[in-house]
Amino acid sequence: MRLTTLMSMAARVVVPKDYRFGTNRPWTPAAKRLNPPGKKRRKVFVEPLAPEDWSVLRGDTVEILAGKDKGKQGKVIQVFRHRNWVILEGLNTHHRYVGKTGDYRGTYIASEAPLLLRDIAIVDPSDRKPTEVEWKFTEEGERVRVSLRTGRIIPKPVVERRDGIVPQQWKDGPKDTSPEDTLEKTYVPTLKTLEEEVMEKLGIQENRRHQRSYWY
Repeated sequence: MRLTTLMSMAARVVVPKDYRFGTNRPWTPAAKRLNPPGKKRRKVFVEPLAPEDWSVLRGDTVEILAGKDKGKQGKVIQVFRHRNWVILEGLNTHHRYVGKTGDYRGTYIASEAPLLLRDIAIVDPSDRKPTEVEWKFTEEGERVRVSLRTGRIIPKPVVERRDGIVPQQWKDGPKDTSPEDTLEKTYVPTLKTLEEEVMEKLGIQENRRHQRSYWY
């Protein structure tokens, strides 16, 4: 699906006042099953949080402060900033059946449920304990996260792309295009057509001209 199509679908989505948001996009079948027509659910309020104050990033190691998995540490694999949610890999899971039919009970799977931002804390890599963090600027002007308990800088996590490549650790191979070749200017734009450029390159002289035509 093209990005423009996806954005146009998101712009047209209108949800009722009692709509319960989930981890699925509102126009998907999974979201429609959770919010059938006529079903009213308790409204869930979200504490507003400015984008510059958000301190948990995908790939961070955090510790759960409340719930059935309290005290466990895990890796953040998904972030929902508009709902103040994070999903941890293999934690806060619930089990369900998928693909259920008339004569088949379905496949029993475990899926991670989202956690509120206030129910987790970033783990300080210096002592592997949870801590509160705040954003500060270094002498070089770089914005970093600093632990309030130890005063150490918590580095941003290194995240792999979908193809498994880590951009910060990538090394060019023999078949990769070098930056010098990429920035080299090899084409000079002109007002000539492709045929005229080819003829000029091959040294072909053409004296014929198109006959003038008039619209009236």
